[in-house]
Amino acid sequence: MKYRFAEMIWYEVKEAAEQDRVAVLPVATYEDHGPHLPVDTDVVLCTEICERAVARIPSEAVLAPPVPHGYSPHHMDFHGTLTITWDTFIRYVKDVCCSLAHHGFKRILVVNGHGSNTPPLDLATRLTVIETEGRVLCGSVNHWGLRKVKEAGRELRESDYGGTSHGGEFETSLYLALRPDLVDMSKAVDERSPLSNSFQSDLLAGGHPEGSSANFTPYWSTKTASGVMGDATKASREKGEKFLEAGIEGLIELVRELRATEIMDRRDQH
Repeated sequence: MKYRFAEMIWYEVKEAAEQDRVAVLPVATYEDHGPHLPVDTDVVLCTEICERAVARIPSEAVLAPPVPHGYSPHHMDFHGTLTITWDTFIRYVKDVCCSLAHHGFKRILVVNGHGSNTPPLDLATRLTVIETEGRVLCGSVNHWGLRKVKEAGRELRESDYGGTSHGGEFETSLYLALRPDLVDMSKAVDERSPLSNSFQSDLLAGGHPEGSSANFTPYWSTKTASGVMGDATKASREKGEKFLEAGIEGLIELVRELRATEIMDRRDQH
């Protein structure tokens, strides 16, 4: 059974929608990830997790063509970053989701691979629901936010808080599992955020346990000289393989949860 949207003939797309398969849309960006990782890190990690997950459940999901460019203006001091303006990005993703909805997909899951895409993707998915007048369930998830990935993080990570923020232990391990030939671990570093606790973050741990849940995104070059935010020296291919499997299983779990979620009727009180 075909599962890649791009490889389907038009009537196969129609059949996939009629089968109530969940449309999975990977979204990421190209940007610096330190002196040891390629600029395609977010794209490779996100698309591979989605590809492998959907391949296991082709009767339940469809892999939509990825959106590889995202919102990353604060990384532009580092060579290799490609960024889309926030409003263009929101409209672009929303238009893709609404196109999927127009063709009959009632459940759409955007899977994100870049932290700063999170707020605009929340808006893109919300706007999809609004523009389809509630006839479609459209949501988003960061691949590091999947339940099984968070569990794996608590079990596998060796770095303390902040060690898996950007290009650190988590992302480097995943890339080692997928494309070890492109990783230069001799240049891996451990660099942490100089910000106060309330404005720090860690992909696998969330907000700092001793701080408030606040947000602040300065230019990346003001926080790190290398581009890394975390401890890349703790990464390994073995950890990456386990993180990868957790991401695949976690995404399958979430797809099935969304597929089982009822689309409820609105109660307009006017």
